[in-house]
Amino acid sequence: MKNLTQIQWLKYTLTNIPDGFGDMYWKKSGSLKISFVILILFFFGIIAEDRLYGFQFSADYDRNFNIIPYLMKSIILFMAWTVGNWSVCTLLDGVGTIKNIFIYSAYAISPYVMQIYINLILSHILVRDEYIFMQLTEIVGTVWSVILIFSAVKAVHQYTLKKTFTAIILTLVMMLIMFVILILFMLLIQQILIFIAEISTEIIYRSRA
Repeated sequence: MKNLTQIQWLKYTLTNIPDGFGDMYWKKSGSLKISFVILILFFFGIIAEDRLYGFQFSADYDRNFNIIPYLMKSIILFMAWTVGNWSVCTLLDGVGTIKNIFIYSAYAISPYVMQIYINLILSHILVRDEYIFMQLTEIVGTVWSVILIFSAVKAVHQYTLKKTFTAIILTLVMMLIMFVILILFMLLIQQILIFIAEISTEIIYRSRA
């Protein structure tokens, strides 16, 4: 295979599912810059999907903008996958570095990210009765990305099909554990802040008495 540019590698991995990531692994290619761009587009796409859809397809949303839920559904979710996969596959003799897992996973979610923006445009063109076309776009983008993620994990860690499936299941379990710990940590911080606020209020009250 002749040398490809980084953009060409992205296109190649999307259109050559059986071999794309494997070839990219042996060529030691893949761009962090492109991966970050995809992740940023994912983040803004999640926001646009919730707040910028055409009026026929948009549901009522909270007028008070809160960035945290969008971060949770995009960047934090993606980073949890990256760290979770790295930690699990380290125990399963995977050879992928956290950098490569990040790059390969970002490339793999590209079809899903693309369908968000395609549907955003369609929501301003189509009428309600044509919603089936948006559903088909979402299904194709989602299934395409799922297949690519499987291929990416297999290639980056040089796994067999069975071991790849096991690694993905364990990664999802690890992500669930990470989110439970995160929620518990946030609740603990909240309780500490409430306790500090109550103590401060009590001190101020007594100092004025």
